Formats: sequence, C-alpha cells, structure tokens
Amino acid sequence: MSEASKTAVQKKPITAKEVLNWLLDHAMIIIIILLAIFVQIQRPAFFGPANLISLLQFTTARLPMALGVAGCIILAGTDLSGGRIAGLAGYLAAIMGIYTFPNQPVLALIICMLAGGVIGLVNGFCMGKFKLHPFIVTLATQQITYGMYLTISNSAQLAMPASYAANFATATLFQIQTGLNKNGDPVFTKVPVFVLLAVILTVIMWFVWNKTTFGKNMFAVGSNQEAARVSGVNVLLTIICVFIVAGAMYGYTGFMEACRIGSSTPTLGLNYENDAISAVVIGGVSFVGGTGKISGVILGVFMMQLIITGMTFLGITGNTVYIIKGAVILFACILDMRKYMTRK
Repeated sequence: MSEASKTAVQKKPITAKEVLNWLLDHAMIIIIILLAIFVQIQRPAFFGPANLISLLQFTTARLPMALGVAGCIILAGTDLSGGRIAGLAGYLAAIMGIYTFPNQPVLALIICMLAGGVIGLVNGFCMGKFKLHPFIVTLATQQITYGMYLTISNSAQLAMPASYAANFATATLFQIQTGLNKNGDPVFTKVPVFVLLAVILTVIMWFVWNKTTFGKNMFAVGSNQEAARVSGVNVLLTIICVFIVAGAMYGYTGFMEACRIGSSTPTLGLNYENDAISAVVIGGVSFVGGTGKISGVILGVFMMQLIITGMTFLGITGNTVYIIKGAVILFACILDMRKYMTRK
C-alpha cells in the first residue's frame, strides 16, 4: 500500500455526531456571538472603536475577580463572597484615601488586597479543615462581610480622593482616535492605566497556574482530593492559598472599582460574583473541578461584557437584565455538566 493510501485510511471522516458535540460544547459562545451580530445589525455603533475600547475597559475591570473565582471553581467549589469583599475593599480604600494615606494609593491598594486575602483565608480554612461546603461557607462570609461594611460605614457613600483616581482610573495609558466631531476634528478615547495593571495580573496568574507547583497542586486537588493527598499534596494548604489569592483579587477589584466610579457606595460589588462565575463557566472552567485555562477566563469575561453591553444598546434594563443573566448562568452550567457526562 502506498503512503498516500495509508494516509487516506488513517484519516477518519468527521461524523455528524462529532460536529454536533462540538457545537454543543461551544454553544454558549456561539449564541453570544450571534447575539452580538444581531445587536450590531440593530445598532451599528456596537462594534465601533469607542465601544470596543469601552468593552476592553469593562473586561479588564472585571477580569481580576473572575481570575480569583476561577481558582475556587477549579477546586470543584465556588465563592459567593467576592462581590461583598470588593464592596468592603472599596470602602476601606475611600477611608484610607481621606484620612490615613491620602498620597499613598499603592499602599492603600496593598492593604485592600490583604484585607480580601484575610477573608479568603477564613473561607479556605473552614472548607479545608472542617470539610464544609464552599457554597455554605462563602454564603456565610458574604453576609458577615456585608454586615461589617454596613456597620462601619453606616451605609454612607464616600467620595474617592482625586489623587487615587488620578493614579489608576483617570490616568491615561494611551489614546486612540475613535472618530471625528462636528467640526471635523479627531476625537480620542483614553485607555486608562488599570487596563495595563489587569494585563500584568493576568500574566502573573497564568504563570502561577501553569508554571508553579502551587498551580499543579490546585488542579490536582480539584480533580481528586484523595488522589492528590496520597500523592503528597498538602490539600488543606492548597485550598487555603487558592482562597487567599481569590480574596486578594476581590480586594483589588473593589479598590479599582471605587477609583473608577469615583466613590464607595453600599451597592459597590453587588452581584459582581454572579457575573464572574458566569464568565468563568462560559470560558470553560468546569464546576466538576480540575479543568480551566486563563485564556478561557479572559474569553468568558469578554463574552459576558458583550452580553451586558449588548443589552444596554438594545435598551434592555432593569428586571429583564437579571432574568437574562440568570438564564446565562443556568444554561452555562447545563452545558458544563453535559461535557462532564460526555467525558465519563
């Protein structure tokens, strides 16, 4: 038999079942892309330069929280406390900016991340030491954190110091021409510094996930805790460290959001964890544990922002937004479980 004949024999034709499985595995992303195309047809400015830059900004603003919760989901768990930790961190940032460190925003950022990490430590310790379910533990710390925030803030809104916003939210990394004004002069849209910071954080997380022993242990524990323990992995320490990192990411998110918005309010961080969980599952991080990529998290966050921005362009607001977000979470989880059952 000739080499060409052997090659022809070895190559199997793609079956209809394989095509169907691929479509189902990527159904969420395909649907979002189709919706984005529909929005573009209805509102041609949707994929305009100014809105694409806005999408970039929102994606990088929410990406750190998604990176944090992704590690928790890789452990076959979840984290419902992220949004409230972000809200508390935003308030701490405002307090430090007004009273204690008005000219030291980097120090305030580090403290906010440490505060988030402490709450993450409590989450991880309770789960790893007492074998409590992540849903229950993080639901409890979500309520405790929010109660702490309301108590110490008295539900007040605090304006962020201009120096904090100037260093992160309004500081310009570079500008892009996005159109012309009525006089024919170019209009520029600024890309803020926090976009670069989010990229740096993402690179660091990619390195941690893929090139460190801690990252390998995280995936091992998520795949099978008992097998990881037998292999010599310190399961308790791994769980605690994953949730500490997640808490630090939430603290970072709260600080940056307060700077970007310009104030700390009781609603800061509300439902952020839901959007992050949705984005992570859309990006292929599985609830069954042990599966996920940084590239998938990035894609998932971008896709989630496409949905949110698309609804805004179509004039969909209020209660309908919650219905659509809830449906996205449910559908993404169904697809995730389907992939798991198919592999089994």
